[in-house]
Amino acid sequence: MAVAGGLPALLPAQTQLEYALLDAVSPQEKENVVYQHLRKVDGWERDLAVPDFGEDLEWLNTEGPISLYKDLCGKVVVLDFFTYCCINCMHLLPDLHALERKYSDKDGLLIVGVHSAKFPNEKVLDNIKSAVLRYNITHPIVNDSDGKLWHELEVSCWPTLVILGPRGNMLFSLVGEGHTEKLFLFASIALRFYKEKGQIKDNKIAIKLYKDSVPPSPLLFPGKVTVDSSGDRVVIADTGHNRILVVQKNGQIMHTIGGPNRGRRDGRFSEAAFSSPQGVAIKNNSIYVADTENHLIRKIDLELKVVTTVAGIGVQGMDKEGGTKGEEQPISSPWDVVFGNSVSGTQEDAVLWVAMAGTHQIWALMLECGKLPKGSDLKKGTCLRFAGSGNEENRNNAYPHKAGFAQPSGLSLASEEPWNCLFVADSESSTVRMVSLKDGAVKHLVGGERDPLNLFAFGDVDGAGINAKLQHPLGVTWDKKRKLLYVADSYNHKIKVVDPKMKNCATLAGTGDASNVSGSSFTESTFNEPGGLCVEGNGRLLYVADTNNHQIKVLDLETKIVSMLPILTTEAFDVVDHPLAQKPNMAGLPKLPKSAPNIQLPSLTVSPGQTLQFLLQLSLPEDSKLNEEAPNSWFLTAEGNEWLLRGQTSSGEIKDVFNPPLIHLQLPSSCQSSEAVLSIRACLYYCSKESSACMMKGISFNQPLQIASTNQGSTVQVELTYAF
Repeated sequence: MAVAGGLPALLPAQTQLEYALLDAVSPQEKENVVYQHLRKVDGWERDLAVPDFGEDLEWLNTEGPISLYKDLCGKVVVLDFFTYCCINCMHLLPDLHALERKYSDKDGLLIVGVHSAKFPNEKVLDNIKSAVLRYNITHPIVNDSDGKLWHELEVSCWPTLVILGPRGNMLFSLVGEGHTEKLFLFASIALRFYKEKGQIKDNKIAIKLYKDSVPPSPLLFPGKVTVDSSGDRVVIADTGHNRILVVQKNGQIMHTIGGPNRGRRDGRFSEAAFSSPQGVAIKNNSIYVADTENHLIRKIDLELKVVTTVAGIGVQGMDKEGGTKGEEQPISSPWDVVFGNSVSGTQEDAVLWVAMAGTHQIWALMLECGKLPKGSDLKKGTCLRFAGSGNEENRNNAYPHKAGFAQPSGLSLASEEPWNCLFVADSESSTVRMVSLKDGAVKHLVGGERDPLNLFAFGDVDGAGINAKLQHPLGVTWDKKRKLLYVADSYNHKIKVVDPKMKNCATLAGTGDASNVSGSSFTESTFNEPGGLCVEGNGRLLYVADTNNHQIKVLDLETKIVSMLPILTTEAFDVVDHPLAQKPNMAGLPKLPKSAPNIQLPSLTVSPGQTLQFLLQLSLPEDSKLNEEAPNSWFLTAEGNEWLLRGQTSSGEIKDVFNPPLIHLQLPSSCQSSEAVLSIRACLYYCSKESSACMMKGISFNQPLQIASTNQGSTVQVELTYAF
C-alpha cells in the first residue's frame, strides 16, 4: 500500500483507532487495540515518513542540530508542535514532563519540541530561550520559525503531538490538550511493539540544557507587580522562582513567600509553595495570588505569615460555569486578579475578579456575600464564571455569557463613572476589552479586528480603536489621576497608553527592541516582553514587570525617566521564616553599570570586634540633581569572605548627596581569615536640571583589610570621596 501526505494521510487509520478505543473497556482491551493499529500502520508498503529537520534550523537543549534519521533512528519520537504564548500548549507540558520521567532516551523515547510561532516575536530564538526557561522545558527544542515542518505535515492546531516510530514513520497524532491517558498508552505500546521487533536503540542523545548556562539573578521572569494603597509596599510575582516578594520602595525585601522550587503547599512562609504564580492583589495585610500552574487562588496573610488556598483544587479544571465554594471549585490557569465591589455589598473590595486564561473567561471569587451584575445573591466564598462563553474568540456581546475571550491575561478596575468597568488585556486576540460592571456587557476598546474568529489581527500600530494594533498584551493598569489606561504590549516590548474616552492608543515607553536599557527617557528605554504593570496611588510612578529582563522597571510619569528597582536583601526581615536569610544574598544586590569606576583603597589594619565607619561623600555634576524617587542606594559585598557581613546592615538608601551616609561595619569577634576585601558600592540616579536626560551611575570602593590579633582601637573612620 503506497501512502503519501502528512497528517491527513494518517487520519483514516487514526479515526478507526479512536472509534475502537471507545468500544474497548478494560486496559488490556485498549492495549490490544493500539497494538493492532501499530501492526497495520507498520505493515504499510510505504511508511508515512516525516521529512528531516532542516540543517539550518536553530536548536535549544542540545549540543548541536539533531537529525531524525541519523541521531533519532531507533527511537520512538514525540513531536510537540507548540507556540510558547499558547495556554493550551502550556497545559500539555505537565504531561510531557511526566512522560519524560517515565521513559528516557535509554528506554528508546525522546520528545522534541517543534516551535512553530504564531506571533512574529515568537520566531526569535532569544525569546524562545526565555520561554524554555520559564516553562522548565528540558527536552530538545527546534525553532521551525518558518513553519516548514508544520506545513509539510499539514498541522493545523496548537498543540499537536505526532508520535513517530523508529524509522521516522508516523504512528499517531493527538490534537489539543487533555489526552494524558492516550499519550501514555500510545507511547508505551509503541515502545513495546518495536522492542519486540528489535528496532529500539538505547543510545543517549547529547543533551545540553540551556538553563545550565544562565547566571542567577534576584528575579526570574517576574510576571506581575502591584503596589499597596500607601505606595510603600511593592508586591512582585517572582514567577520563575515560584515565589512572592514584598519589598519596600527602595527594593529592600520585607517578606519572601515560597520558592525557589515548584510545589503546592499551604502553611508558613518558609513552608508554602507556588508554581509559576502570576497576578497579585494587595489590600491591607492580605495578598491574593493567581497561582497559575497550580490552578489555584491563594491568600497570603502578612500578619499571621501564613498562606492558604481560597479557590481551586490543585489540578486543571474544565468547568466553565462554576458556582461552588472556592476550595471545591476546579479552575484553570488563573493569570491575574484584581479587587472589585459587588452590586449589593456594603463592603469595599468584596469581589476578587480573576482572568481565567485557561478557559478564556473572567471569573469572580466572592470575598463577602453579595451580587454580581444581573446576578442573584451569592454566598461568601462562591467562585463562578462572570463573562465569557469559554470559546476562544474575540467576541463582544451585551450578554456577558455570550461574549468570547482569547486567553485573558491582565485585569484592571476603573470603578468611577462613566467607566465602572474591568479592563481586560486579551492576549491571544491582541486586544484590550471592557467589561461593564453595571450589566456585564463586553465591549472592544483597542486592537484586533471585527471578525470574532480572527485571532491573527496583531501588529504595532498607534491609532484609535480597531486601527490600533497590539501584539499579545499581557497587562493593563488604570491611572485614576489622569483617567488613562496603561498596557503592557508584551510582544512589541512596549508600554502603551490608552485614552478610553477617545479610544486612542499610543506608545508611552520602549523602542520596540527586545533589550534592556534603563536610566534614560521613555523613548530611549527598552523592555523585553513586559508582563504586568501597576500605578501607585498618587499617580507618580508606574511599576513594570519587565519579564524577560528579570527586572522591575520604574517609570516616573512626571519626569519621563525609567529606572530599575533593585532587589535588596536584608537580614532584618523574616529571619524566623528564613533562617538562611542571615547569610547575605549577593544575587539580590543591584548590578552596577559596566562603566562604574573601581577604586582601590590602601590596605587597612583592623582587629576582631572593631567598628569601621565609611563616610560616603559623592558629588554630582554641576546643574544636575538626584532623582529622589529612584532607588538610590549603597551596599556592601565581600566576595569569598561573606562571613564579614553576617548580622550586618549591608545596604541602605541614599536620600541626599549633601547628607552623606555613614556606613557602619563591626568585625566579628572571631574572624575566619587574616585578610579580606570589603567592597562599598553605590548606585545613583540623577537628572540634568535643564533637560529630561537622566543617568544611572555607580561606583565601587575596594577596601583591603589586614586582620591583626592585637587590638587596633575601638573605631576607625574612612572617607570615601568621588565626583561623578
